[in-house]
Amino acid sequence: MPVVHAEVLARFGHALSDPTRSRLLLALREGPGYPGELAALLGVTRQNLSNHLSCLRGCGLVVAVPEGRRSRYELADPRLAHALEDLLGVVLTVDPGTCATATDEESCR
Repeated sequence: MPVVHAEVLARFGHALSDPTRSRLLLALREGPGYPGELAALLGVTRQNLSNHLSCLRGCGLVVAVPEGRRSRYELADPRLAHALEDLLGVVLTVDPGTCATATDEESCR
């Protein structure tokens, strides 16, 4: 496997490693959003959301689209929505209750 592929997967894994970023990606899977609306939807501050959006932009998963004085955020590639859906299906199919029955909390993080 080329090193580039491993780096792409590592960036994707880093993005998904935080629950707020995961929820943000899932929200953007449904369609573009504005920071204020996304912060309210996720129940986080705008500053916190801004930090997560910055991380996701750095990972190459999200882009900001300028609209006058505002910016709209969306997935960098429409295929990411499909990939997230596939990933959810695989995880739920492969191990639907692992964390609910795990005795070691660390194994679920």
